Amino acid sequence: MTPVEETPQQTPALFLSRVERRYPQGEGFLDILRGADVAIWPGEIVALVAPSGTGKSTLLHVAGLLEKPDGGEVYIGGYPTAGMSDAERTRLRREEIGFVYQFHHLLPEFSALENVVMPQLIRGLSRAEAKDRAEQVLGFLGLGARLDHRPPELSGGEQQRVAIARAVANTPRVLLADEPTGNLDPHTAGHVFTTLMAIVRASGLAAMIATHNMDLAARMDRRVTIQDGLVVQLG
Repeated sequence: MTPVEETPQQTPALFLSRVERRYPQGEGFLDILRGADVAIWPGEIVALVAPSGTGKSTLLHVAGLLEKPDGGEVYIGGYPTAGMSDAERTRLRREEIGFVYQFHHLLPEFSALENVVMPQLIRGLSRAEAKDRAEQVLGFLGLGARLDHRPPELSGGEQQRVAIARAVANTPRVLLADEPTGNLDPHTAGHVFTTLMAIVRASGLAAMIATHNMDLAARMDRRVTIQDGLVVQLG
Protein backbone atom coordinates (compact mmCIF):
# COMPACT_ATOMS: atom_id res chain seq x y z
CA MET A 1 0.00 0.00 0.00
CA THR A 2 1.20 3.52 -0.74
CA PRO A 3 0.47 6.20 1.87
CA VAL A 4 -1.19 9.45 0.91
CA GLU A 5 1.43 11.96 -0.22
CA GLU A 6 2.08 14.06 2.89
CA THR A 7 5.19 14.72 4.94
CA PRO A 8 5.21 12.82 8.26
CA GLN A 9 4.51 16.05 10.15
CA GLN A 10 1.55 16.84 7.90
CA THR A 11 -0.16 13.46 7.60
CA PRO A 12 -3.73 13.44 8.95
CA ALA A 13 -4.46 10.70 11.43
CA LEU A 14 -7.80 10.27 9.64
CA PHE A 15 -8.57 11.43 6.11
CA LEU A 16 -11.80 10.77 4.23
CA SER A 17 -11.41 11.60 0.54
CA ARG A 18 -14.53 11.96 -1.64
CA VAL A 19 -16.34 9.29 0.34
CA GLU A 20 -19.69 8.05 -0.96
CA ARG A 21 -22.18 5.90 0.93
CA ARG A 22 -25.64 4.86 -0.22
CA TYR A 23 -28.29 2.41 0.92
CA PRO A 24 -30.97 0.54 -1.03
CA GLN A 25 -34.36 2.22 -0.92
CA GLY A 26 -37.25 0.76 -2.86
CA GLU A 27 -36.09 0.25 -6.42
CA GLY A 28 -33.25 2.74 -6.10
CA PHE A 29 -30.74 4.05 -3.60
CA LEU A 30 -30.63 6.70 -0.90
CA ASP A 31 -27.39 8.70 -1.09
CA ILE A 32 -26.15 9.65 2.39
CA LEU A 33 -22.57 10.71 1.67
CA ARG A 34 -21.87 12.22 -1.76
CA GLY A 35 -18.14 12.84 -1.95
CA ALA A 36 -17.44 13.80 1.65
CA ASP A 37 -13.96 15.07 2.58
CA VAL A 38 -12.61 15.57 6.09
CA ALA A 39 -9.16 15.41 7.67
CA ILE A 40 -8.47 15.08 11.40
CA TRP A 41 -4.95 15.78 12.64
CA PRO A 42 -3.01 14.27 15.56
CA GLY A 43 -3.97 15.99 18.82
CA GLU A 44 -7.04 17.63 17.26
CA ILE A 45 -10.62 17.38 18.54
CA VAL A 46 -13.30 18.01 15.91
CA ALA A 47 -17.01 18.36 16.71
CA LEU A 48 -19.47 16.78 14.27
CA VAL A 49 -22.77 18.61 14.69
CA ALA A 50 -25.72 18.00 12.40
CA PRO A 51 -29.44 17.22 12.69
CA SER A 52 -30.54 13.62 13.04
CA GLY A 53 -30.84 11.80 9.74
CA THR A 54 -28.12 13.73 7.91
CA GLY A 55 -25.51 10.98 8.09
CA LYS A 56 -23.49 11.53 11.28
CA SER A 57 -23.56 7.87 12.30
CA THR A 58 -22.83 6.78 8.73
CA LEU A 59 -19.81 9.08 8.59
CA LEU A 60 -18.51 7.68 11.90
CA HIS A 61 -19.09 4.08 10.78
CA VAL A 62 -17.22 4.65 7.52
CA ALA A 63 -14.42 6.52 9.29
CA GLY A 64 -14.15 3.69 11.82
CA LEU A 65 -14.01 1.00 9.12
CA LEU A 66 -17.30 -0.50 10.33
CA GLU A 67 -18.79 0.12 6.88
CA LYS A 68 -17.09 0.20 3.50
CA PRO A 69 -17.68 3.31 1.41
CA ASP A 70 -19.29 2.92 -1.99
CA GLY A 71 -16.75 5.34 -3.40
CA GLY A 72 -13.74 7.35 -2.31
CA GLU A 73 -11.07 6.39 0.19
CA VAL A 74 -10.50 6.32 3.95
CA TYR A 75 -6.89 6.84 5.02
CA ILE A 76 -5.71 5.91 8.51
CA GLY A 77 -2.33 7.40 9.30
CA GLY A 78 -1.85 8.09 5.61
CA TYR A 79 -2.57 4.55 4.42
CA PRO A 80 -5.58 3.70 2.21
CA THR A 81 -8.05 1.11 3.48
CA ALA A 82 -10.49 0.53 0.60
CA GLY A 83 -8.49 -2.37 -0.82
CA MET A 84 -8.02 -4.13 2.51
CA SER A 85 -9.54 -7.51 3.27
CA ASP A 86 -12.09 -7.84 6.09
CA ALA A 87 -9.37 -9.36 8.29
CA GLU A 88 -7.02 -6.46 7.60
CA ARG A 89 -9.75 -3.93 8.34
CA THR A 90 -10.58 -5.71 11.60
CA ARG A 91 -6.94 -5.67 12.67
CA LEU A 92 -6.53 -2.00 11.78
CA ARG A 93 -9.76 -1.09 13.56
CA ARG A 94 -8.64 -2.97 16.69
CA GLU A 95 -5.18 -1.40 16.76
CA GLU A 96 -5.69 2.12 15.40
CA ILE A 97 -9.27 3.19 16.21
CA GLY A 98 -11.05 3.66 19.53
CA PHE A 99 -14.83 4.03 19.85
CA VAL A 100 -16.94 5.70 22.55
CA TYR A 101 -20.72 5.48 22.30
CA GLN A 102 -23.65 7.19 24.01
CA PHE A 103 -24.23 3.98 25.99
CA HIS A 104 -21.05 2.78 27.67
CA HIS A 105 -21.56 -0.95 26.83
CA LEU A 106 -19.36 -2.06 29.73
CA LEU A 107 -19.51 -5.71 30.72
CA PRO A 108 -21.42 -5.64 34.04
CA GLU A 109 -19.87 -8.78 35.50
CA PHE A 110 -16.32 -7.39 35.22
CA SER A 111 -14.62 -4.64 37.21
CA ALA A 112 -13.59 -1.30 35.75
CA LEU A 113 -10.02 -2.57 35.53
CA GLU A 114 -11.04 -5.81 33.81
CA ASN A 115 -13.17 -3.91 31.27
CA VAL A 116 -10.09 -1.93 30.23
CA VAL A 117 -7.72 -4.90 30.34
CA MET A 118 -9.84 -7.05 28.03
CA PRO A 119 -9.34 -5.25 24.68
CA GLN A 120 -5.61 -5.23 25.30
CA LEU A 121 -5.56 -8.99 25.83
CA ILE A 122 -7.46 -9.40 22.56
CA ARG A 123 -4.75 -7.35 20.86
CA GLY A 124 -2.10 -9.70 22.24
CA LEU A 125 -0.60 -7.89 25.23
CA SER A 126 0.35 -9.90 28.29
CA ARG A 127 -1.96 -9.67 31.30
CA ALA A 128 0.73 -7.82 33.27
CA GLU A 129 1.22 -5.23 30.51
CA ALA A 130 -2.53 -4.79 30.03
CA LYS A 131 -3.13 -4.39 33.78
CA ASP A 132 -0.38 -1.80 34.10
CA ARG A 133 -1.69 0.20 31.14
CA ALA A 134 -5.29 -0.01 32.40
CA GLU A 135 -4.28 1.25 35.85
CA GLN A 136 -2.40 4.16 34.29
CA VAL A 137 -5.28 5.25 32.05
CA LEU A 138 -7.96 4.84 34.71
CA GLY A 139 -5.78 6.74 37.16
CA PHE A 140 -5.33 9.56 34.62
CA LEU A 141 -9.12 9.75 34.32
CA GLY A 142 -9.55 10.01 38.09
CA LEU A 143 -10.69 6.44 38.69
CA GLY A 144 -7.68 5.08 40.53
CA ALA A 145 -9.80 4.36 43.61
CA ARG A 146 -12.54 2.63 41.60
CA LEU A 147 -10.54 -0.06 39.79
CA ASP A 148 -12.28 -3.00 41.46
CA HIS A 149 -15.81 -1.60 41.18
CA ARG A 150 -18.20 -3.16 38.68
CA PRO A 151 -20.29 -0.91 36.41
CA PRO A 152 -23.47 -1.11 38.58
CA GLU A 153 -21.38 0.27 41.46
CA LEU A 154 -20.23 3.28 39.44
CA SER A 155 -22.02 6.53 38.64
CA GLY A 156 -23.02 7.33 35.06
CA GLY A 157 -20.07 9.67 34.65
CA GLU A 158 -17.67 7.11 36.06
CA GLN A 159 -18.98 4.42 33.73
CA GLN A 160 -18.47 6.68 30.74
CA ARG A 161 -14.93 7.47 31.85
CA VAL A 162 -14.25 3.72 32.04
CA ALA A 163 -15.60 3.48 28.47
CA ILE A 164 -13.17 6.22 27.41
CA ALA A 165 -10.30 4.38 29.11
CA ARG A 166 -11.26 1.19 27.30
CA ALA A 167 -11.34 3.05 23.96
CA VAL A 168 -7.83 4.45 24.37
CA ALA A 169 -6.22 1.48 26.16
CA ASN A 170 -4.68 0.16 22.94
CA THR A 171 -3.17 3.60 22.15
CA PRO A 172 -5.19 4.13 18.96
CA ARG A 173 -4.38 6.74 16.36
CA VAL A 174 -8.02 7.85 16.04
CA LEU A 175 -10.85 8.21 18.57
CA LEU A 176 -14.45 8.33 17.31
CA ALA A 177 -17.26 9.20 19.72
CA ASP A 178 -21.01 9.25 19.08
CA GLU A 179 -22.83 11.43 21.64
CA PRO A 180 -20.51 10.29 24.46
CA THR A 181 -22.19 12.58 27.02
CA GLY A 182 -25.74 12.30 25.68
CA ASN A 183 -27.06 10.35 28.68
CA LEU A 184 -25.41 12.51 31.34
CA ASP A 185 -26.61 15.59 33.21
CA PRO A 186 -24.93 18.87 32.16
CA HIS A 187 -22.48 18.99 35.09
CA THR A 188 -21.38 15.37 34.67
CA ALA A 189 -21.23 15.79 30.88
CA GLY A 190 -18.88 18.74 31.26
CA HIS A 191 -16.62 16.79 33.63
CA VAL A 192 -16.50 13.73 31.36
CA PHE A 193 -15.76 15.89 28.34
CA THR A 194 -12.94 17.64 30.20
CA THR A 195 -11.30 14.28 30.93
CA LEU A 196 -11.82 13.24 27.29
CA MET A 197 -10.09 16.39 26.06
CA ALA A 198 -7.25 15.87 28.53
CA ILE A 199 -6.51 12.36 27.33
CA VAL A 200 -6.66 13.43 23.66
CA ARG A 201 -4.16 16.23 24.33
CA ALA A 202 -1.89 14.00 26.42
CA SER A 203 -1.82 11.12 23.93
CA GLY A 204 -1.84 13.10 20.68
CA LEU A 205 -4.58 11.01 19.10
CA ALA A 206 -7.11 12.56 16.73
CA ALA A 207 -10.75 12.72 17.82
CA MET A 208 -14.03 13.28 15.99
CA ILE A 209 -16.97 13.63 18.36
CA ALA A 210 -20.59 13.71 17.22
CA THR A 211 -22.69 15.79 19.60
CA HIS A 212 -25.86 17.85 19.84
CA ASN A 213 -24.40 19.78 22.78
CA MET A 214 -23.34 23.10 21.29
CA ASP A 215 -21.61 24.21 24.50
CA LEU A 216 -19.30 21.18 24.30
CA ALA A 217 -18.88 21.62 20.54
CA ALA A 218 -17.69 25.19 21.12
CA ARG A 219 -14.85 23.85 23.31
CA MET A 220 -13.42 21.74 20.49
CA ASP A 221 -10.84 22.84 17.94
CA ARG A 222 -13.19 22.85 14.96
CA ARG A 223 -16.83 22.20 14.17
CA VAL A 224 -18.07 20.48 11.02
CA THR A 225 -21.51 19.46 9.82
CA ILE A 226 -23.03 17.42 6.99
CA GLN A 227 -24.97 19.21 4.26
CA ASP A 228 -26.24 17.46 1.14
CA GLY A 229 -23.89 14.54 1.78
CA LEU A 230 -20.78 16.72 2.14
CA VAL A 231 -18.76 17.61 5.23
CA VAL A 232 -18.86 21.37 5.67
CA GLN A 233 -16.74 23.49 8.01
CA LEU A 234 -18.64 25.69 10.48
CA GLY A 235 -17.35 29.12 11.42
